[in-house]
Amino acid sequence: MNKLCGETVQGTLEGAESLIKKIKNESSIKAEIVQAVHRLDVPVTGCVLIALTKDSLSFLGNAFAAKGTIIKKTYWAVIEKPKSALPESGELIHYIETNSKTNKSFAYNEDAAGRKKASMSYRITGEGDNYLFLEVQLHSGRHHQIRAQLKAAGLHIKGDVKYGAKRSEKTGGIRLHARSLSFPNPLNKNEIIAITADPPIMDNLWLSFNTKYYVKN
Repeated sequence: MNKLCGETVQGTLEGAESLIKKIKNESSIKAEIVQAVHRLDVPVTGCVLIALTKDSLSFLGNAFAAKGTIIKKTYWAVIEKPKSALPESGELIHYIETNSKTNKSFAYNEDAAGRKKASMSYRITGEGDNYLFLEVQLHSGRHHQIRAQLKAAGLHIKGDVKYGAKRSEKTGGIRLHARSLSFPNPLNKNEIIAITADPPIMDNLWLSFNTKYYVKN
């Protein structure tokens, strides 16, 4: 599914619509279960994998949790341009601690009790007057990982006031989009399924990102 801004993946949140509930209410879908294999934050858009059988949920859950997993998650992020130049590509490694009361994560350079290792790589795919366009590859799946790691590196996703952005987006979302996801086929373990999704609303900023991304590639 291509999740919309403001939707919860699974669960309830005041003022938000549940993606799982929306799927369950779709009369054309006949399924043993309807359950998310992974999560996206409420203000984030993009690819979400939904299991429709218990066997596929177990298989995919194990694939996501496995060490050295073959799961690949690619995100697009629009970043407020920093004052100092950012290397064209790099890897960020931090140790993340989550505060459940504030629903916020903090990324540190040192390990400590209660922290989990998080890693991601990025590359700059384009640049505008005020923003950088980043392609991000997640190597782990921590709470608010991209948002927290970028903040620790002095970078802020457009609209993400919670993690230091200058101002919010009119839509209430942030400029972080789960662009693609690849995973093993539960019916054929030797086959990899790859899916790609454009941002649900392709406004001028996302269109510019899209153009520069494909020019760069």
